[in-house]
Amino acid sequence: MNKIWIIIKREYLTRVKKKSFIVTTLLLPLLFVAMLVVPVLIMSGGDSEKVAVVDESQFFEGKLADEGETHYKFVQANIDTLKNTYTKLGYTGVLHIPKMDINRPPSIIYYSKGQMNIILKSNMEKKVEAAIEDKRMELAGIDKAKLEGIRVNVDIVNLAGKEEKKGSAGLAYGIGYGAGFLIYIILLVFGTVVMRGVMEEKMNRIAEVMISSVKPFQLMMGKIIGIAFVGLTQFLIWIVLIVGLYTLLIMLFGPEATDAAMKSNAMANSGNNAAAEEAVKQMMGVMEGVNWTFIIFCFLFYFLGGYLFYAALFAAVGSLVNEDPNDAQSLTFPVTIPVIFSIFIMIASVRNPNSSLAVWGSMIPFSSPIVMMARIPYGVPGTVPYWQLGLSMALLIAGFIGTTWVAAKIYRTGILLYGKKVTLKEVAKWVVRKN
Repeated sequence: MNKIWIIIKREYLTRVKKKSFIVTTLLLPLLFVAMLVVPVLIMSGGDSEKVAVVDESQFFEGKLADEGETHYKFVQANIDTLKNTYTKLGYTGVLHIPKMDINRPPSIIYYSKGQMNIILKSNMEKKVEAAIEDKRMELAGIDKAKLEGIRVNVDIVNLAGKEEKKGSAGLAYGIGYGAGFLIYIILLVFGTVVMRGVMEEKMNRIAEVMISSVKPFQLMMGKIIGIAFVGLTQFLIWIVLIVGLYTLLIMLFGPEATDAAMKSNAMANSGNNAAAEEAVKQMMGVMEGVNWTFIIFCFLFYFLGGYLFYAALFAAVGSLVNEDPNDAQSLTFPVTIPVIFSIFIMIASVRNPNSSLAVWGSMIPFSSPIVMMARIPYGVPGTVPYWQLGLSMALLIAGFIGTTWVAAKIYRTGILLYGKKVTLKEVAKWVVRKN
């Protein structure tokens, strides 16, 4: 065990001290925070639009409310004269609404010297259409307030556990998809790191020197666990930095600034500030009800379990590769295929977490790290019963033990094999061969 620990320490310290590790670890949280801050700066730094409105129909007075950096000013002027003088008056464009039959509205024209802003065009069309719709309802004797009262929102209440908690299918979808996809990336990236590390030691004949002091199984396990600690360290640093930077933003700009990006997206969809702010408040309330501690615990378990499950196989593949790099591509194909299939099962599972495909995908060790993390945000023990979660974890541990046993038998022979192209048939013989 002491020899394995020495190898773990060597693998960990060698990789953590690399400049690439430090840069990547610090850069990703900054990019994450920039995704929150940059949209706010872009939206707040845009030039304001001041639109002159000539309303000959007299239907739209008070119907075109200012929004964001767009301001509407109703003026009494000749349209032909205003078209030539609007820039001198400080306007960026002129909206001409001619006299109209409300049931057959004509084209409404916007005059400007430059190309019209696509967001301004979309918002303007929505406001004009809403105003025409309101006028038609008024002429038809329909009370809009009563019509709005008919609309019903479907609230989601999670009955799992002792307390009733509000849930969000959209939030569960986002967390499940993000967590599953992140584990997918981790399995491929860190699995490849293990394989390349073994390949380099084999090609440089370092493995021969190390095996004179330790057993092949100890060398393989030390390398796998050492790189796992590197990934775990990086992940924990990301969490601390992201939380720290987010807290710093709140201290500097206040909660409103940090939530501005979400509000801006909601306002772009709704076109109504009050409705957007209410939507954000509801979403924040739902996020506060999420058991983040449990989700992070499960993520760490499936991250480590999935990594250990596949890393042993990638290490075995690395021990088989000789000078020809094409060997690595052909030999990694059987290992990467289950990971790729898992991502497709995950995509289907976040849409229907109770389907048979989702349940079985979250049980089989080859796919459970990705698929189960896509189901957990929907609720435990609601969508995912405790027995399913426990069985999935137990099978993943058993799967790791099984792949480690298989990989150790391959690794022991392959790490010292040079100059010969190995076939999968020969590898199978090594696995079934008695020691």
